[in-house]
Amino acid sequence: MKQVFGERPARSNCRLAADTEIRPDPEILEAGALRHVGADNIHSSTRRTLLAALGASALVGSLSSLAQQPTAKIYRVGFLGALSPAAYSSYTDALRAGLRELGYVEGRNLVFEYRWAQQKYERLPALAAELVHLNVDVIVTHATPPTRAAMQATSTIPIVMGTTSDPVANKLASLARPGGNVTGSSFFVPELSAKRIELLKEILPHTLHIGVLTNLDNAGLKASLDAMRTTAQSLKVELQEFGVRNPRDFEGVFAVIRKSAVEAVVVSEDPMLDANVSALAKLAAARRIPLGGFRECAESGGLFGYGIDRLELWRRAAVFVDKIFKGARPGDLPVERATKFEFVINAKTAKVLGVTVPSAILVRADKVIE
Repeated sequence: MKQVFGERPARSNCRLAADTEIRPDPEILEAGALRHVGADNIHSSTRRTLLAALGASALVGSLSSLAQQPTAKIYRVGFLGALSPAAYSSYTDALRAGLRELGYVEGRNLVFEYRWAQQKYERLPALAAELVHLNVDVIVTHATPPTRAAMQATSTIPIVMGTTSDPVANKLASLARPGGNVTGSSFFVPELSAKRIELLKEILPHTLHIGVLTNLDNAGLKASLDAMRTTAQSLKVELQEFGVRNPRDFEGVFAVIRKSAVEAVVVSEDPMLDANVSALAKLAAARRIPLGGFRECAESGGLFGYGIDRLELWRRAAVFVDKIFKGARPGDLPVERATKFEFVINAKTAKVLGVTVPSAILVRADKVIE
């Protein structure tokens, strides 16, 4: 740095160094100060520019990251029912509860598309086609008629049978390796139907004529009817079939049954008959005809019922749906069969009918309604 000595009178050359006062040149000082201040300004400005650039970069990166994040998929479940929403409410509630437990929330990542045949089975093919047109991710069905209609409408969209009768006998799917686009649950309907004939004969040992109420529009009942005929023949009981198509036929068919030799009636496993079991139980009681069938038959006022916990199977249907959503192929998911069955006796109805239920039967019952 350049330094300038001040102009003071010289005392002697030897004292010059000791008395010399060093002063910076004002111009140089000013220039240095300007250079220093300028550097600070440049440093500060550069720092602000850098921070602004980093902030902008971070914002752009954040927006870019958000833009690149995939939108959560909304799964669409088609439900094909043979009856009405009210008739299926307990089943659909169980299915929805099962899906909630697996993390699916309606309106967030799950949407249901319902189609109801309102007991008119001939409408099922068109309703199934509507669900296929909507390109749902899976179709859930109940019983053979809706399942068959869905299968005819699509060979690619997965189909989950919430509950159905024998899928092998009805040519819906094999059990261990279903193949195709169908899987779900079944519950030994032919075997259960045959067992109900046996139980009725045990409860009323002197019975020789048993009527079977069936839905003429449900071709899937053939295997069950065959099993009941075989059992009736082995028990030396005459089996007589009575067909209906809708609830409007109930009054007339019970009038015919009352005039026949039939001593008791078993209700076939069919969606329309299931949904109207309370009306059937009342008509049978009014004519003093012992009525048996699925478990809900006894709970609705019939003499006895033998069957599965259907709501448990509908909760289980959610597991099939979840696996398919996660990439499983329905053809690789074995069809499951129900393993728990309940035998219910309505002792109150027995008393009204004047039927004495053998004590051995009461002991075997899982539930006795007093």
